[in-house]
Amino acid sequence: MRSLEQAITSVANPRVKGWAKLSERKHREKEGRFKLEGIHLTAEALAAGWPVECVVFDEGIGIPAELLPYAEREDAGGAAWIPASADVIAKCSETETPQPVFAVAKKLPLEKEALFEAAASAGPVVVLDGVQDPGNVGTIVRSAAASGARAVVLGKGTADLYNAKTLRSTMGALFHVPVREADLAELLPEARARGATLYGTSLQATASCYDCDLSGGDAWLLFGNEGSGLSPAVNALVDRPIIIPMTGKAESLNVAMAATVLLFEAQRQRIFLGLNA
Repeated sequence: MRSLEQAITSVANPRVKGWAKLSERKHREKEGRFKLEGIHLTAEALAAGWPVECVVFDEGIGIPAELLPYAEREDAGGAAWIPASADVIAKCSETETPQPVFAVAKKLPLEKEALFEAAASAGPVVVLDGVQDPGNVGTIVRSAAASGARAVVLGKGTADLYNAKTLRSTMGALFHVPVREADLAELLPEARARGATLYGTSLQATASCYDCDLSGGDAWLLFGNEGSGLSPAVNALVDRPIIIPMTGKAESLNVAMAATVLLFEAQRQRIFLGLNA
């Protein structure tokens, strides 16, 4: 068992004030750190080897059983394990009923070259342009991780990945697929120049997603705002507008559902049909 730091019991402690500030996006961006609330997200980060700075747990309860294996490993990274009072936990919580543990982790920078290193078996890159609902963003990240996508790119106007609601919606999937923020006005033209095909869903499109080859690592799937779709600037860069055929009665699909359909169609083509073999 690695040694624990001294318990923190005062909400006036400078470290507590710093952790609490991470509830605000401007402080997360300035410091390059974010909070993970709850046992599940903390365990997922530790299991994935994510750079976790510290794990803070309720001293009255102790280290949750699910996290004990990580606390007992001397080689499990450099995370500090810090007991704290219930008041401190509540001060740093963004939920009505505080979880007994939270962690502080580092953001990872965009490794742009990884987006273009498309092996034959690579999944598509998912691009979100102004998707505002944290639940939708989190669900898309989960579907991307589950279907073997290469990465998820968040453009301007998209919900912050490190918002507490978005993090909860990912259910820890952000630790299993690269998710980064980028300027789409710069990234997408470069992607096209380097051989990527940009697909965008549109109700006006005539090409069915089932007739398009989404199996290659050069496929980039673009999804826009819940109400207005892709922004005009991003839409102008789309190589192939595609539509998800609907035989029933519905005007359109929720953006997270549409993304899930296309991601798993890409997986089906790539793995189960072997189109890129």
